[in-house]
Amino acid sequence: MLAVRSGKPVTFSAQALEQAQQIIRRYPEGQKKSALIPILHLAQEQNGGFLSVEAMDYVAEMLDLSPIEVYEVATFYTMFHLKPVGRYVLEVCHTGPCEIKGAEWLLQTLKSKLGVDEGEITPDGLFSIRRVECLAACGYAPMLQCGERYYEFLNTEEKVEALLEHLRQNANT
Repeated sequence: MLAVRSGKPVTFSAQALEQAQQIIRRYPEGQKKSALIPILHLAQEQNGGFLSVEAMDYVAEMLDLSPIEVYEVATFYTMFHLKPVGRYVLEVCHTGPCEIKGAEWLLQTLKSKLGVDEGEITPDGLFSIRRVECLAACGYAPMLQCGERYYEFLNTEEKVEALLEHLRQNANT
């Protein structure tokens, strides 16, 4: 997946800049690259939930890295989004054990209930769906990750509807 250009300059808030400096100070002198992953998380947060080319270039400059060094890391990890996403990114595991236990059904059910395909954003801006590699919860399939939380045993329409309703209700908090 290619990162998108937002056309907007990227800057961190004063608070985020201070947080970035604290992260950088955790590492020995001359080892700024070690701060790359936590700084990318911060950049994604500051950039509306995704890493545009401009955001990655900003991080490269901050850490005295070449842009390609940042792109390599950002494109490797699924936790970084290279184009805009919904507030809730529903990441469905699709490796073998999860497929056997209903991952494809879960994916199709989410698409149907939300009216979007993988990589799209619902019109209300709340949801995006992604197919991801192993989430290390084979025994709880079909399952998905949303943010830092796992939602497991999503094997009925009622459970999927309850999850979506729960997330919708929490969107305003």
